[in-house]
Amino acid sequence: MPAAAKLKVIVVDDQLTIRSLVRAGLQQIGVNDVREFNGGAEALESLALRPPNVVISDYNMPNMNGMDFLKAIRANPQHKNTAFILLTGRADRDLVVEAVKAGANNYLVKPFTAAILKQKIEQVVGALT
Repeated sequence: MPAAAKLKVIVVDDQLTIRSLVRAGLQQIGVNDVREFNGGAEALESLALRPPNVVISDYNMPNMNGMDFLKAIRANPQHKNTAFILLTGRADRDLVVEAVKAGANNYLVKPFTAAILKQKIEQVVGALT
């Protein structure tokens, strides 16, 4: 079984369209265990019940932005090794540096292709094939 088929991924974005695009990209690369949430608070509840291997979270969300969500995940020792990829429409250096300092493993800039999504995940968890 390819490594991609074993991955459990959580996608967090307040926009259904973006969640759908990420899910479609993940399915193209062989990842089928994907759960979607429209906010960080509800995703945090799910983390405790069924921990993922990878979290892909938007940066710009109401209530709890991606950086706050990342910090909440990293504050829990149970999730310190969960891979976190920050999804953003901004590719500015300051945001990336702040995300890495907060514990992000990688970042993904919108718009993206399935190939770029695969590359970003493989940089964090290793080869998917």
